Amino acid sequence: MARNFYFGKDADIVAGSANFSTLITANPTTFGLVAAQATAFAALNTTLQSAYAAAINPSTRTPVTVAAKDQAIANMRGNATMLAKIISSTASVTNAQLVSLGLLPRPARTPVPAPADAPVIDIVSVSGNTVKIRLHAADDSTKRGKPDGVDGAVVFSFVGASAPTDESAWTNEGITSKTVVDVAFPSTVAGGSKVWFTAFWFNARKQNGPAANPVSTNVAGGSAMAA
Repeated sequence: MARNFYFGKDADIVAGSANFSTLITANPTTFGLVAAQATAFAALNTTLQSAYAAAINPSTRTPVTVAAKDQAIANMRGNATMLAKIISSTASVTNAQLVSLGLLPRPARTPVPAPADAPVIDIVSVSGNTVKIRLHAADDSTKRGKPDGVDGAVVFSFVGASAPTDESAWTNEGITSKTVVDVAFPSTVAGGSKVWFTAFWFNARKQNGPAANPVSTNVAGGSAMAA
């Protein structure tokens, strides 16, 4: 089934309308509806069945009966579309029940896994105590963008001769959705000081991946050495 019952050939639409009406009338609350909604649809379905029968019967088929059939389908479709949204959004309704009504099942959701790889960090420039860094995927050095499934990154910095092995020693520079980030160190950081950076990607569910290999440079006032 590629479409909901209210789209397709007239004969299929009419048969689908009858099936839909029968099921929701018998148990409206099972599908997240109330009896009044089922009753209203049943009236539209009854009109449709009569109009369709008149439109296909050679003895009664005229431009007027065909137009009435088309209008009855349009009226039923408008109501069915509204009811289908209610039913599909009702958590207790299963995909099997949706199919039994002639409605499309809900699409399967494939969860996005936590990022498997760490970002690569490039030092772009140093201006005073501000260092511009670029994050990119290891296999994406040309585009230097975020990998598929990555929502953003968290950047960390450290001031010192060697990158710390203790996670708590790093300073969290915040969350970013950008791949080019300016990290400004306080004025208390002496010119020429060695500074380090690491980061990790995270997905839309805020699940993070592994941390990047630390890279370093020196703030203005000393030699700049990227590692």
